[in-house]
Amino acid sequence: MDSSEAGRRLIDGRFELARPLGSGGMGTVWLARDIALDREVALKEVRPPDPATAAAQPGLVVQLRERAVREARALARLAHPNVVTIHHIVEPDPGSDGHPWIVMELVRGGSLADRLEAGPMPVADVLRLGLDLLSALRAAHAEGVLHRDVKPANVLLRPGGSAVLTDFGIAALHGATGLTSTGALIGSPEYIAPERARGEEGLAASDLWSLGMLLYVAAEGVHPLRRATSLATVVAVLDEPIPAPVRSGPLGPVLERLLVRDLSVRPDAGELEALLRSASSALDGGSPVVPTVAFGSFGPAAPGPGPAMGPVPIPAAAHGPAQTPQTPMPTPFVPGAGNPYAYTVPVNLPAPPSPRRRRRPALLAGLLAVVLAAGVVGLVNGLPDGNAGGSAGKGGNTKAADTPSASGPASPAQGTAVALTPTPTPNASTPKAVTPPKGSLIDPANIRTAIEALKQQTGTTTFVNMRVYDEYVIADIPTAPGAKTVDSWQYRGGVAKRTGPSGTVKPGAPLMDMAALGWDALPALLAESTKELGVDNPSSRYLNVSPWMDAPAVRPYLSDEYGQGGYVLAGTDFKIKKVYRS
Repeated sequence: MDSSEAGRRLIDGRFELARPLGSGGMGTVWLARDIALDREVALKEVRPPDPATAAAQPGLVVQLRERAVREARALARLAHPNVVTIHHIVEPDPGSDGHPWIVMELVRGGSLADRLEAGPMPVADVLRLGLDLLSALRAAHAEGVLHRDVKPANVLLRPGGSAVLTDFGIAALHGATGLTSTGALIGSPEYIAPERARGEEGLAASDLWSLGMLLYVAAEGVHPLRRATSLATVVAVLDEPIPAPVRSGPLGPVLERLLVRDLSVRPDAGELEALLRSASSALDGGSPVVPTVAFGSFGPAAPGPGPAMGPVPIPAAAHGPAQTPQTPMPTPFVPGAGNPYAYTVPVNLPAPPSPRRRRRPALLAGLLAVVLAAGVVGLVNGLPDGNAGGSAGKGGNTKAADTPSASGPASPAQGTAVALTPTPTPNASTPKAVTPPKGSLIDPANIRTAIEALKQQTGTTTFVNMRVYDEYVIADIPTAPGAKTVDSWQYRGGVAKRTGPSGTVKPGAPLMDMAALGWDALPALLAESTKELGVDNPSSRYLNVSPWMDAPAVRPYLSDEYGQGGYVLAGTDFKIKKVYRS
């Protein structure tokens, strides 16, 4: 092994390894110094971190080598500020047991996944993020390169805030031979497009779906389709409705427009850019954007025809003479669901193409059966159950316990009370409603009302964690006293209901009796947090009540429209221990 003068390992006689930056299923990324040019770089060591994995799969090393060369070639064809730059590739000698090293620019600032650990981003930042990543994808698609794994862990953030798309290791170049065995699913199940889960490859629209899901998570702070296992997540991606966004402002209708399973009405890259720029204009005080048709992504996977919609103006340059605009009927966005842009005027954007004939539900059921019956062996090859995440680092932006699911498993059904005591709970086909609180739920009295409503359904006030937003509360609650399994519950509008499984209780993690906390001290904590974070008029805020470093904690998150703010760490006495500014 070659060593530098400082005694550190040298790669190719030139790159001095310093320390690992992160690792995943494709290998390890190192901080290194190019001693020839005296600059810091990132080196990707392409091999399985676990030698036992390579021993169990003899062809894996060869496959990783080919992917490394593919990634280098893909990125070398892209000279773009939002795509990570490849400097060099070190290939092993033919016939050796070595492995490739990819030399990349070092992007300082961390990953988007790291940023989202602190909570959702301001809508203005999410829109900028979307435009940056869309620009990167358009450049890649123009070169015949599909990314196929757009997710927060594969997005790096420069100190100035711009985004950089990286990890094209599973990208598919036009004309390149596939590298997976039949039936294997490449990509992270949370961000994979439904058509790719059904076996349809080679579509740029699939990268746009993944981008849309990433933006949803960044703005809302939760993943709408994450489930307890990888397989359950794929099933949700294929068939389950997506909850309408409530925190995304003018971005919400754009997400509704983008996250549709019908490819014929999903916007292409050019139209998506127009939608995102219009949403940015709306955020700055211009006319907000609304979807032009009633799409089915935020409802059943294969809905019937929506309400009749009037045409929007069609630019003459793209589609001939301009048509007379008509006012569209209201979209299926729920009024009063926290989005002030539910009903607004249309903007001058290209109309989507005429929807192709929708597939019958029986056909969708057949496709789903094929996926579940024939593809399970190769499904999500190498992805861990229970984390549904990606391959690099933290692999995603939110934990499974942070996700309000759209629906739960058959037993217990959504809204059905779960008995936590020997006394049988009355059978309830619908959630029991209490008087809806007035104003924001981030209030001592309203939080107690929500806790009481959840207790009526679960029989306990001892939770794994609880997140309180202005419009709703999400809580993870054990399924029974002493149980390791956890259900996710949501309280909104006076109704508490089960929204699906949420994994298991982490070993050593303390449970919290939410009713025992001194909520009357919350206003003082919020006032002090506002002062400490320098956020006079927060445009986004929520409360995270959960263990922090294995100790119960209360963490208010506050940010203004410029993205300034952060969060504070307080104990259960509501006294601030530490301030984290963004």
